[in-house]
Amino acid sequence: MSAPFRPVRFGPTVTQKLDRADGTTLLRSTGPLEPYPVRFTERLVHWARHTPNGLFIARRSADIGSAPSAWQPLTYAQTLTKIRHIAQALLDRRLDANRTIVILSENSLEHALLALAALHVGIPYAPLSPPYSLISGDFGKLRHTLNLMTPGLIFAQKAVTYERALHMIATEFPEAEIVVAGDDQQGASVHLFEQLVATPVTAAVDDRHAHVTADTIAKILFTSGSTGLPKGVINTHGMWCANLQQITQTFPFMADEPPLIVDWLPWNHTFGGNHNFGLILYNGGSLYIDDGKPTPKGIEATMANLRELSPTLYFNVPKGFEEVLTRLRQEPELCQRFFSRLQMMFYAGASLPQTVWDGLEEVATETTGQRIPMITGLGMTESSPSALFANWPGSYAGLLGCPVPGLELKLVPNDDKTEVRYRGPNVTPGYWRQPEATATAFDAEGFFKTGDAVKFVDRYDPNKGLLFDGRIAEDFKLNTGTWVSVGMLRAALIKASTGLLHDAVITGHDREYLGALLFLNVEACRAVTGLSAGAIAHEVWSHPALRHTMQTILDALANAATGSANHIARAVIAHDPPSIDVGEITDKGSLNQRTILKHRAALVTALYEDSPSSETFITQQRGAK
Repeated sequence: MSAPFRPVRFGPTVTQKLDRADGTTLLRSTGPLEPYPVRFTERLVHWARHTPNGLFIARRSADIGSAPSAWQPLTYAQTLTKIRHIAQALLDRRLDANRTIVILSENSLEHALLALAALHVGIPYAPLSPPYSLISGDFGKLRHTLNLMTPGLIFAQKAVTYERALHMIATEFPEAEIVVAGDDQQGASVHLFEQLVATPVTAAVDDRHAHVTADTIAKILFTSGSTGLPKGVINTHGMWCANLQQITQTFPFMADEPPLIVDWLPWNHTFGGNHNFGLILYNGGSLYIDDGKPTPKGIEATMANLRELSPTLYFNVPKGFEEVLTRLRQEPELCQRFFSRLQMMFYAGASLPQTVWDGLEEVATETTGQRIPMITGLGMTESSPSALFANWPGSYAGLLGCPVPGLELKLVPNDDKTEVRYRGPNVTPGYWRQPEATATAFDAEGFFKTGDAVKFVDRYDPNKGLLFDGRIAEDFKLNTGTWVSVGMLRAALIKASTGLLHDAVITGHDREYLGALLFLNVEACRAVTGLSAGAIAHEVWSHPALRHTMQTILDALANAATGSANHIARAVIAHDPPSIDVGEITDKGSLNQRTILKHRAALVTALYEDSPSSETFITQQRGAK
């Protein structure tokens, strides 16, 4: 018998379904969307008055070395005071929708304060992905986004770190003032963040704040640009606040007790910047900035934070949960602290392997006697981000749940798939200075076309929710004309691997049969081989025990296949991990399938050679000749 779930107050889920004569289906929650603020920083003002000494945000005062450094905290009252000074500095510079603010840097206290100041007085800002500045050789995406934003002020956390990008900006965007934090000022044209904070406040700040409306542009979030240069998604104050109210109604326990999170997810992405940052401010909680990441090196910073703090909510991408689970299994004391106050875990960005899900339930049960609800849903930058949630204990990988209050879904047949589309107060009005992209993003009824495919758990009971059915743009046809559902096939492969696979990319567009590029979990694979922790990846990948295990898994999948659309005929191990540098992995940790296929074209070609190499797995079906 399974352990009980920790009791958590979730909102009701009652979904109304209407099948229309044109073959489309409408879904909406029967619960009304309750009132919400029209200005994002209204909640900051509220908490600064009612809980002035409550901790809003904190970050380590220095990089974590051999021992964690002290936290540098800001209360709600301190935050409001600082952003009013910064807001005055922004108004003095006559920044507006034509002379915007661009933030190049990672999550930081200065990043948060500058963003909140801009929001407070209605000046659009754009937090850009740091790799645009730090990794790119030609600054193509950075230059593109800056041309779209026409910035009057550009902020970088450290002048030394961003020196190359700042040199390009000073040369090509001389009208933009460059501001940096700390005391590493580089050149007379660069100003210090503390100068903004020291600006005396006038009545202009309150006057401009009063003129911010629900339609005022809050910020521009640039999509990853997997099919081209990034598009700037307009986020208004109203759509962001509406979504935070939708989420809070879905998870009302967040309003019962101020949440506490330890979070690394980047604010240039909607998951970290809108969802996580926004929910903390909306509900008067505390956000501890985690300078770690789900990488072999970065995870140690995360674990140092989790050994000290006990979150009430924990957000991560699947790779991050996998790394955390490994450490939880090794440290009983860490388990006690991590699960002591935890009410819910939430993942997004990619599908969570069921083995990781089950492992988290196992260690939680061993530690507390209870399972902690694991929740997911569906959303995107254009919906602020949340559209659907499976907000009940006992859900499973792939279950998206039901629409949030106030949002309408339209399910539209698309060949053998069903696309989900959104219409509601949390949906973007369009793309920044890209009218052509905006015009094609909506259908005739004003529903945003997501490109996500879904299907019912039970068509006759919409309250059981929707399942993810892949991305329509990722799906392709074999040269026989057979459609391949990439998302579902990839999920089945990862599930069958029982933890050996981090992820996979499906190949076969316009070819005779399917193949797969396998990205393996080196730690799990070492356990199969019996090799020591010091063994290099190539030794693990070529070990006979591992190859036998992977062959067995692939053969079992092949024998369960019902036809060419779900029969992976060949596979090969991708020795090099996916690289964020060339866009193979997004900021949120998911694979960019199209970019991987482009950059690893030689590996794909090798899969289809008449005489494949010995490294290629060729599946064997029982009875096949």
